[in-house]
Amino acid sequence: MAHSHPDSQTPQTLIDTNVLVAKSLARFGIDRMFGVVGIPVTSLANRAVAHGVRFIAFHNEQSAGYAASAYGYLSGRPGVLLTVSGPGCVHGLAGMSNAMANAWPMIMISGSCDQKDFGRGDFQELDQIEAVKPFSKLSVKAKDIREIPEAVFRVLDCAGSGRPGGCYLDLPSDVLHQSIPESEADDLLAAVADSFAKRQLLVSLPNSEIEKAVSLLRHAERPLIVCGKGAAFARAEEPLKKLVESTGIPFLPTPMGKGLLPDTHELAATAARSLAIGKCDVALVVGARLNWLLHFGEPPKWSKDVKFILVDISEEEIELRKPYLGLVGDAKRVLEMINKEIKDDPFCYGRNHPWVEAIAKKTKDNVLKMEVQLAKDIVPFNFMTPMRIIRDAILGLGSPAPVLVSEGANTMDIGRAVLVQTEPRTRLDAGTWGTMGVGLGYCIAAAVASPDRLVVAVEGDSGFGFSAMEVETLVRYQLPVVVIVFNNGGVYGGDRRNPEEISGPYKDDPAPTSFVPSAGYHTLIEAFGGKGYLVATPEELKSALSDSFSARKPAVINVIIDPFAGAESGRLQHKN
Repeated sequence: MAHSHPDSQTPQTLIDTNVLVAKSLARFGIDRMFGVVGIPVTSLANRAVAHGVRFIAFHNEQSAGYAASAYGYLSGRPGVLLTVSGPGCVHGLAGMSNAMANAWPMIMISGSCDQKDFGRGDFQELDQIEAVKPFSKLSVKAKDIREIPEAVFRVLDCAGSGRPGGCYLDLPSDVLHQSIPESEADDLLAAVADSFAKRQLLVSLPNSEIEKAVSLLRHAERPLIVCGKGAAFARAEEPLKKLVESTGIPFLPTPMGKGLLPDTHELAATAARSLAIGKCDVALVVGARLNWLLHFGEPPKWSKDVKFILVDISEEEIELRKPYLGLVGDAKRVLEMINKEIKDDPFCYGRNHPWVEAIAKKTKDNVLKMEVQLAKDIVPFNFMTPMRIIRDAILGLGSPAPVLVSEGANTMDIGRAVLVQTEPRTRLDAGTWGTMGVGLGYCIAAAVASPDRLVVAVEGDSGFGFSAMEVETLVRYQLPVVVIVFNNGGVYGGDRRNPEEISGPYKDDPAPTSFVPSAGYHTLIEAFGGKGYLVATPEELKSALSDSFSARKPAVINVIIDPFAGAESGRLQHKN
């Protein structure tokens, strides 16, 4: 670079909005971004990469959005989705709405049409602020380059504070082309960083509320601790372990709370779930909502006299559920306060306490019943035989445990009962919203968030079909992901209709639940240079798992399942 004389005028270095957005994201701790580039955001992706943000490019915004939402959960920082305007923003709503339903921090950044041409039918024109409203905690349109640092900070901050969720940043194409001197940009950034560094967001709980909670647990006859993915998001595993082990109270994880404590823990009540929730008299519910997954906390599944102690980051959630006692706060911090209160006057339900004994006995009976089913090698495969082989292969890997991604009807239900989680945040499934299509996006997010872990997806063929093209993304970034597809020829498995249901002019069409039988899903990944396996016997499956797990390279294992194994709608038949 040439040096000019100090007395000559040095022209100021100008930077455009793309660079300023990239600098702002990096300044506020963002180092990963997911998305699909195109007009007007391609430069933004390139500038972000130059500023140390890894950009993972997808085939469609829906999968990229699911990846951003899961990345927010796994990393504890907002996942970032970048989309083009109009249809790109609409496709991205899948990810934002998923983040909202699961209470995960995420931001969507979309380009939008030129402000002066809005309302005249401009390229990909849409009122995107209005479109994202139902799914967004906060939506900000940057109308000028000088608004960028504060806009970026506001959406990132809001996404992660209180109950996490999705936020939206709108970047009109005319703003993306504006420039300001770099020195002015740096001053703006410094001012925003400075004003927000001073804030403290800790809500303090009166000690009397903690004393009340401890007293309820101490005097209960049949206490239960329920832990959800909110506790996993809050990194509450240590205080949770301490509470469970010091008091001897059985615990029940929600599907994605599995692994906060190992499923194999002697106080785990997962295999005795009906007894645990049906008979407990005090339930401490940490980071889980009393929604459909927990039967709304109502009879007949729960006792009518159960007293709920609800620990939630959101005061609105507690007001909605009206528990016996509500504790508003971060799950980890509230559990630490409960442990501190117990420490001065400890109590413990011993192994031979009738309640603890009843749960242990029921768990043992149910596990034995399931093990009898699992012990048989059934060929053509039912769901149980391959699931057992997969479980044993995963357990054989030890620690760090792989991240398991599970999606499907039967595949997810049976997998939840059979597959064992031993470490926190190692299970991603269809979640609060029962979202299908999350599989490959979640795999990619997990591989990027936890590079030391293998990622294993156990997918139904229907679930896989939503995002199967993203196997190319796995190969392109060489991510250590093994996708296992349970191939039973359709949704729930082939044609389940009774002969009298099959009539009308299109009766010769395949059933609405049918796919091409014995589809060669494993060849999809081979088209891009990944490894595919076709398996139909225990030996073939064991060999494919052993190969792919040790290679730690992108692979698809196509497991042929008997189309008549499994049930319609999995376990939700009453809803279909």
